[in-house]
Formats: sequence, structure tokens, C-alpha cells
Amino acid sequence: MTDNKERDDIIEIDEKAEETEEIKDVGDTSGKEDNDDDRRFTNYCSICGRSENKTGKMFRIPGGMCVCSDCMQRSLETMQRSDINYNDLLKNLPPNMGFIDMSGLNEGKTEHKAKKKKKKKDKEKAPEMTMQDIMPPHKIKALLDEYVIGQDHAKKVMSVGVYNHYKRILSEQKDDVEIRKSNMLMLGPTGSGKTYLVQTLARLLNVPLAMTDATSLTEAGYIGDDIESVVSKLLAAADNDVDRAEHGIIFIDEIDKINKKKNTNQRDVSGEAVQQGLLKLLEGSRVEVPVGATNKNAMVPMETVDTSNILFICGGAFPDLENIIKERLSKTASIGFQAVLKDEYDDDKEILQKVTVEDLRNYGMIPEFLGRMPIIFSLQSLTEDMLVQILKEPKNAIIKQYERLLELDEVRLVFDDEALHAVARKALERDTGARALRSIIEEFMLDIMYEIPKDKNIGEVAITKEYIEHTGGPRIMLRTQMVNG
Repeated sequence: MTDNKERDDIIEIDEKAEETEEIKDVGDTSGKEDNDDDRRFTNYCSICGRSENKTGKMFRIPGGMCVCSDCMQRSLETMQRSDINYNDLLKNLPPNMGFIDMSGLNEGKTEHKAKKKKKKKDKEKAPEMTMQDIMPPHKIKALLDEYVIGQDHAKKVMSVGVYNHYKRILSEQKDDVEIRKSNMLMLGPTGSGKTYLVQTLARLLNVPLAMTDATSLTEAGYIGDDIESVVSKLLAAADNDVDRAEHGIIFIDEIDKINKKKNTNQRDVSGEAVQQGLLKLLEGSRVEVPVGATNKNAMVPMETVDTSNILFICGGAFPDLENIIKERLSKTASIGFQAVLKDEYDDDKEILQKVTVEDLRNYGMIPEFLGRMPIIFSLQSLTEDMLVQILKEPKNAIIKQYERLLELDEVRLVFDDEALHAVARKALERDTGARALRSIIEEFMLDIMYEIPKDKNIGEVAITKEYIEHTGGPRIMLRTQMVNG
């Protein structure tokens, strides 16, 4: 009996030791490879079974259940699509469970956002242009006169053309009469003010303007800008507003550089092909253009722009066109008292005023292109008197700019009339039009702008004819002399 009792005591001690070791094994998790959190303090979704460490904070439902946010969202969507009678469902629920209808929360939130977004969109929308916003031709020309000297015929043609164009857009179209738009082709020697006229016109009318150079345009598929890039630039100038861009102006400069090349055996990708590509834009068509870029690619969004109401103005110097005009005019040369001599038009400065469509065709412009440019006019060559007026009369004249610069140094700048004429004569010799005026003035004002800040006693500087002709210097008057005088 004693041996059996001792054996039972030993077995009972061994069983307690084994239970103690099992408890230690359960509590010690530091040696496990997964290294999970203590399962006693972790919640699990009652639907998908994922832990709170993976799903984030859970919803706690009466009855000790936990549901993750993903399962709760799917449950709400299922209830919205189903035809469950919630009243019958509530009657059959256990006493310790409840039900909350949350299906209407998203609807109210969505309506609030939609109303707020629509209000912001209406606030940013620009006011539409009306007939009252368009000035009559005589007022447009009067404003152009403040900035552009001379070129009365060109300013009159552009004022009437722009006024009729916007009347066509803003007026109601009738079934019996359809008004077609009138694009313009502007000819003139370099420095006569072609680009400046268009810039001033667009600024006065407050319409988007896109300016491009025809020399960079090539046929689609070749290196260079595509034809549609001119419309893309206009869209960018209108802040990507398609409606505003469709009422804008596109100015294509150096249009004479895309003339049809003669005696060439290669494909004319930057000449006749560009003229062919411009036909659909000039006539009016719906084209897809990239937003914020000049070339189409898969990463750039596209917008459809209708060019039917876009006014195209093309300009170019057309060098050597005078020879074509002279050849046409002197074909009737003969012998006699009333004969037309071959050299009669050699000294004619206004030879471009006599240009015809046939002359432009001989120059290399295709007939289809010229047919879409019904308004063709030429600018006058600048004379000495016109250059003197350009120096001193416009609002932003070169002389006024330098007077303002020296006024900041408390010095008065004066130009003699003879000095202005001397500058104009030098500009005519360079044969670059009004562009030569600034370069000449910059050249003679360099030393004056350098020396004047050295001496605070100088009160007035007068530019003389002798200084311009390098036979003398400017007249300088001190402040004391001005006070005593």
C-alpha cells in the first residue's frame, strides 16, 4: 500500500509539472517565426476573419461582433441594391441586436458636393462677348492711330474686316443669307509694322491672339510643328477655354516663306504641303488639338476646336515680289512718245500697292490658298517724315522711353528736330524699317547713359544733329545754369 501511494504521488507531481511547462510555452511567443501580437488583445472581423492589424479600426456591433470598414461598405451597398423589407427584418431580430439604416448618408453628401462644385464652376465662367463690346470701325482706327504711325489704308481695312467678322459671329444667322468670314493677307516690307498692328488690334479688342511663324511649320509626319499647332497656341492663349478660343485671332507671320519652290525634285514639305494643310483651317473645320503641347501624343489630353469663327491674318514681306510686279507692268513697253519704259517703276517705293492675285500666284502661292484670303492689302514703305513721327509721337515712342529713364535721374532729355531727321535718314540707309530706329538710338545714347550718373550737377542733355553726324557733341546744361536762366 505504501509503495502504491508513493507511486500515485509521483505521477500527480509529474502531471502538474507538465501543465506548468505548457502554460509557459503558451505565454512565451518570443521564439516564434511569425511574431504576431497577442491574440487575446486582437479583434477579428466576424465576416472576413482578418485581424485589426491589417484592416485598421473596426466597427463594434452589439453582441460582441466586430466588422471591418471594407465589409461594412459592401454590406451597405448590398442593402441599397436589395429589396429587403427592413420593418419585417427588425421584427425577427433577437432582443440583444439592433439595425441602423445608413443608406441615406451618402446621398445627402453627394448632393452637397455637387451643388458646391457647380457653384464654383459658374463663378469662374467668363462673361460672353456681345455686340455692345465690339467697337465700330472708326473707333478702332482712332485707337490704332495712337500707337501706329501712318498706314491709314491698312488700319482702315483691318478695322472694317474685324468689325464685320465679329458682327458675323455674334449676330443671328438667317436661313436665306449666310455670311462667310474674310481672312486677311497683309503684305509689306520689313519693319513697316505688320506684327505691331495685329498685336495692338488684339489688345484693344481684348480677344485671345496666337502668333506663329510659318517657317517652323511642316507637313504632318516630318520634323517641325504640325499645322494644328497654331490652333493649340490659340487655345493656350485663351486659358484652355474652347469657347473663347473659337472667337480669337491667329496671326501667321512670314507666310511668304511657304511659297511653292521652283525647280525642285524633292518633296516640298515646308512649302506647298503647308499651304495645302492650312486650307482646312482657313475654311473652317473641327480639329483635335493637344492641350498644353504642340504635338499629339498619348499622354496629352485633346480638345476639339472649330475654326469656322477664328479670324486668320497672314503677313509677309514677300521679297523680290517687286520684280514680278514690274515685269507685269512693263509688258506693254514699246517705242514712242507715250510708251511705257522698262525702268519706269524702278524707283517706285509703293510698287507693292499694285499687287494682284496673279502676281502672288507667280510668286509661289497656290490658288486654293489665295482663294481663302479674300482681303489682300499692302502696307506703305516708311518715309523720313513717318520715321520721325514714330520716334516721338506714339504713346510708347522710343524718345519718350529714354526721357523717362533720364527723368528718374532728375535729368531732362531734349532731341532737336534736325537730330531726329538725321536719325531717320540713317534708318532709311539700313533699309530695315522702324526696327533700325531703336538700334541707332541705343548706339548714340550709350555714352550719355553711362556718363550722366557720374555727375549730379547735370540738369539737361540736348541731342544735336552734329552729335548724330559725328561732327560734334550733345549740349549739356548744369543745374545752376538752368536756375539762373
